[in-house]
Amino acid sequence: MKLDIREIPFSRFGSYFCISKEQDSGDIFIRDVHGGDDAPSNLFKIDILKDGVEKEFEVQASETSLKFSLKDDDEGYAEIIIPKEDEIHLEVQNVEFRLRATKGKYDSLMELEDGMYEYHIYPKELKLMILNLSGKMSVDAPWNIIGNDFIDIRMKSGQFVIESYRTVYQQKEYAPFNKGKEKIEQLYKEWFDNMKMGSTDYQPSLERAAYITWSSVVHPHGVLKEYAMYMSKLWMYNIWSWDNCFNALNLGKSYPELAYTQLKIFMETQDESGAYPDFVNDKFISYNCIKPPIFAYVYEKLMKMNDYFKDEHRLRTVYESTKKVMEYFDQYRTVEGRLPHYKHGNDSGWDNASLFHMGMPVEAPDLTSFLIRTYDVLSSFAEILGEKEESLRFKERADALFDLLMERLYDEDGFYGRVGKDGRKISIRTSLILRLPVIIGYRLEKSMMDQLVSDLEGNFETKYGLATESVNSKYYKENGYWLGPIWAPVTYLFIDALQNFGYQEVGNRIRDKFLDLTLVGGMAENFDPLTGKGLVDTSFTWTSSVFLLLLDDRTKAKDAHE
Repeated sequence: MKLDIREIPFSRFGSYFCISKEQDSGDIFIRDVHGGDDAPSNLFKIDILKDGVEKEFEVQASETSLKFSLKDDDEGYAEIIIPKEDEIHLEVQNVEFRLRATKGKYDSLMELEDGMYEYHIYPKELKLMILNLSGKMSVDAPWNIIGNDFIDIRMKSGQFVIESYRTVYQQKEYAPFNKGKEKIEQLYKEWFDNMKMGSTDYQPSLERAAYITWSSVVHPHGVLKEYAMYMSKLWMYNIWSWDNCFNALNLGKSYPELAYTQLKIFMETQDESGAYPDFVNDKFISYNCIKPPIFAYVYEKLMKMNDYFKDEHRLRTVYESTKKVMEYFDQYRTVEGRLPHYKHGNDSGWDNASLFHMGMPVEAPDLTSFLIRTYDVLSSFAEILGEKEESLRFKERADALFDLLMERLYDEDGFYGRVGKDGRKISIRTSLILRLPVIIGYRLEKSMMDQLVSDLEGNFETKYGLATESVNSKYYKENGYWLGPIWAPVTYLFIDALQNFGYQEVGNRIRDKFLDLTLVGGMAENFDPLTGKGLVDTSFTWTSSVFLLLLDDRTKAKDAHE
């Protein structure tokens, strides 16, 4: 694949290093994503010089190497690989490869031995060892009491290493550049072979999705005790609750241990109240927003996908953790006689959806539907685990919530929300979020589902799939985040419900539209529903994972038909 590092950062499985090109300035930076997306990530600006003069260069990027070549000199180049998670290796020939640090006040570079420089990066609590293995390296980094005024490093004619660590550098022998390149190529080939499907119709999307999921994983560090698949290494480099479940679902078939890890990260950081964090990275755990529960829904699918997940200990762990989540919503998000509520649009994941424009708190039919679905799944898990009394209790709780949902949030025009301490009926009903009760379609009367599906087709379905705000709504907004753009996880939920609750033709049609959409908009965070353009962060794992899941579904359906 020819990788465009403006849209998809160059990185590798397990690494916090990445290299990307800024959209506006066109500058290229070696970056580090420790500390999440609130921490500065740029480490060094990259330039290519010849005889001390900056030159124009071309970038040739693949999944495993990044090459900078002079436009007017085929023999002048610098090539980068990341053969190990914390090591960048460089090979430079007939040019100068310049790194200019984007340093802070106390950041400091010092020479420890000839060709061996240690760089302390204070805001990130990170150290780098910069080593000259076989070439020529010059450093200009004047000291000024508490740090260097600036740092300018130039490398030429040989091989170099930049290694990241937290406290102490361990001296070692580094593999030759060509051996490191062979190793990383083999590692990626193994991953891609496990992701590829039979069809070549979506080859460009498949290549992007496989690479993004592989390269967006980071290794255990700090708060993170397990390998974690970040949402992106471009802008949103955290692992988010709810969204992480779609990554786990995609990994379940070929990488069950890594899939389970994506759930385990949140079960191990679960608050004593029962709430999962909103997001986690190597440095921070945030409980600012609490997403709806879908772990049990996803785990039930994983059990059908791979026997690994049927292990009683793992099932018990998910079961007990999910019970605590449900207790949180019962105790801390429910007023007596009413339904559980959101305290912010971000709680739902639909940050600025029109449903939330009238204020907070909001009783929303999607949240109640997720809770009902979870209680129903917990009931089946309890049966498997021999907890018959709990199974009955969960079933009764689901029944009671469903009755209250229909009483408080449903009328002849469909579902709606309520807002404020007095639970006023929300008049705005143009958001796709109000149609998410399709996930409990097995409980709804056929006439209700027919109405929901007709509504989806008439008011939300576009050339590329389901808009999150009706395109006829006064609240619809181009590039409006949740006021129109198409999102992958939500699309998956609708497709799954439609396919399984009697509307397979509609579900398959929307599935195929989303697959086609990725050929236009790539693996972006979200998409314009009318043009298909990729919006916001252009390198997203949840989009990639949903694409791979839906492509697998299409391939299986096609094989079964043939």
